[in-house]
Amino acid sequence: MSSITENKQGLKVLIMGSILQLFLGIIYVWSVFVLPVKNFYGWSVDSVKLTSSFMLCFFVIGILAGGKLQMKIGVKLTTLIGGLMVAVGMLVTALIPAGGKAPVFLIYLFYGIIGGFGVGAGYNANISCAQKWFPQNRGLATGISVCAFGISTVIFAPLVTTLINKFDVKSTFLILAAGFAVAVLLLFNFIKSPEQVPNVAPPVLKGKQYTTLEMLKTGRFYLIALSLMFGTSVFFIILPSLKELALNRGLESFATGLVMFTGIANALGRLGAPLMSDKIGREMADIIILAATALGAFGLCFATGFLLIVIIAVVAFCYGGYSGLYPVLTSGNFGIKNIGSNYGAVMVGFMLSALLFPIVIKKINGQELQFIALGVLAAVGVVLIIILKLMNSKTKEE
Repeated sequence: MSSITENKQGLKVLIMGSILQLFLGIIYVWSVFVLPVKNFYGWSVDSVKLTSSFMLCFFVIGILAGGKLQMKIGVKLTTLIGGLMVAVGMLVTALIPAGGKAPVFLIYLFYGIIGGFGVGAGYNANISCAQKWFPQNRGLATGISVCAFGISTVIFAPLVTTLINKFDVKSTFLILAAGFAVAVLLLFNFIKSPEQVPNVAPPVLKGKQYTTLEMLKTGRFYLIALSLMFGTSVFFIILPSLKELALNRGLESFATGLVMFTGIANALGRLGAPLMSDKIGREMADIIILAATALGAFGLCFATGFLLIVIIAVVAFCYGGYSGLYPVLTSGNFGIKNIGSNYGAVMVGFMLSALLFPIVIKKINGQELQFIALGVLAAVGVVLIIILKLMNSKTKEE
């Protein structure tokens, strides 16, 4: 921790980047918009919910493309472009005619695709900066950055609800667009890599610094990406059904609170898991959260009452932990120099998990069997990271 506080220039970048991450984290509050948007624009609930899938998909594409963009124009301009894309996406969403007069695809394009891409590009730029400024404390620095992104839900969910209740959906999008634009314009200039700052020595890069193409030719990449895909599947399945699960398992009075509680656990995992990786190693930390995810999935087969709250909190903590741990796991295996584009490639596993497993798991009859299947997937992730750890140990010995 001392090296973080002593690096004053890097600390300034980390703080400003984390504030910007708070704004970018609005990607996770779409559930608050669903019913108001449905009523205002006259679309069906299922159609409006699909916006989240577009946003999540293009969030990952934005991470991947943003990593490449950083290498050409730098993290500062990448952050500016990404942040303004979010603001523009909200602005043009507000201009969609109300009352069912426009096709629902417009909100997929404006809010989901343009906004999601912008979030991904800005998110990746901030994580890259955090790791490059603090190469010896990558876990903690990355954890702070992604924790700010995750805790955004706690801030923006009630804010968006208040704005919609006081004004309307269109005005809310306009207010958010203006707020995002101002925040990005005030903060983007602080987002700089060490090599972009005069009189600051660039970080000493140890080991081979893989390009994305070189990384894709290694077995380690596929072990990491697949383990991320399998580990996150549990949370993607239970998230849309949290309230229903609570109601069916004896938590009627805590159904709404469980959603907020899950958001807090998610944010804590984003900080806790990468911090743990600084203490016990990246692979070991990943093995622990994958194993906890597997046990949580098996426990969801029968848990009720307080035990259900604990298990859901654990699963949410682990899901947040993946967001904080996998950037560190990527740079630890493939170097910091190209972390932006390399992490984007790893996040394809995250995207595939979000898109495929909600469809595949529904084909399994019975909720208990579904949770067992999810637990097995997470357990397979444990095996993959154990193999990765053995491979890295063998390389060090050689």
